[in-house]
Amino acid sequence: MRAAIAMAARARGLTSPNPAVGCLIVRNGVTVGTGWTQHGGRPHAEAVALDAAGSRAGGADIYVTLEPCAHDSRRGPACADLLIAAKPARVIAALKDPDPRTAGKGFARLRAAGIEVVEGLCAELAAREHAGFLVRQREGRPRITLKLAVSIDGRAALASGESQWITGPAARTHAHLIRAESDLILVGRGTLEADDPALDVRIAGLQHRSPRPAIISATLGEIPVTAKISARDPLLLRSAQDLFGQPYNDILVEGGAGLAGSLIRDDLVDRLLIYRAPILIGDRAPGIGDIGLADLSAAHGRWALRTTRRLGADTLEIYARI
Repeated sequence: MRAAIAMAARARGLTSPNPAVGCLIVRNGVTVGTGWTQHGGRPHAEAVALDAAGSRAGGADIYVTLEPCAHDSRRGPACADLLIAAKPARVIAALKDPDPRTAGKGFARLRAAGIEVVEGLCAELAAREHAGFLVRQREGRPRITLKLAVSIDGRAALASGESQWITGPAARTHAHLIRAESDLILVGRGTLEADDPALDVRIAGLQHRSPRPAIISATLGEIPVTAKISARDPLLLRSAQDLFGQPYNDILVEGGAGLAGSLIRDDLVDRLLIYRAPILIGDRAPGIGDIGLADLSAAHGRWALRTTRRLGADTLEIYARI
């Protein structure tokens, strides 16, 4: 199952609105088929793995990170039906699919066909991998990750606005990998006008995985055609409420401080990525604006540190909303 989850990771940022699923088929201790959700959401992971395994899927164990879908689509048949036709001995799934079109129906269909179903293997690990899809199913919006590059004292720029570069090359490369795993990259109008950012992935071999850019502004009439992002079908959002109903699993927010503060104030940030450089800047340009705290007690119990790692001279801290 851990291998299947690792395969799912290959499709991060490429499959929305579908989840990025991984599938592994094992027969007599030998892997006979592997697959992950393809670009655009089809074919599904199970279809790819079954195609690779062929007749060897009969009597095999099939490991999949999410319950096989039970609804037909004009883009392909239900995975539960494909599995039934392949006649495996068991289907082992990490998570139940919260999509109401499946939501247990896939498991029920497999069991009705005489196939053993095992649920919950590596569920916590799979839930982290599928976090964007799960948030969208639960809350009606994508998972929102806020990325900040700050100094030791939490500053994002000099008083002049200069911010390139606070962190070093290893941290910046990692941030571009996070971009490559995102469906949408969002900044505020101030960042657009001050920096004219490209919002792309600048890692050799991954440029094609640049997420769709987006701007959030209540007053911007349209995105200027002279902007660097204008040729990439940028999305213009009027408010944070426009994030609801979007067909994306993961949104990465990169600036600025006002947008970061408003999203936290509205309790819409699910994950924080803080790249902290070993420098001091002083009392100007905070990374996050006003978040509406009335007293310190309201600040506690909101965030849990998930991991810390060194990236060259810098430190990455990843926090999850409690």
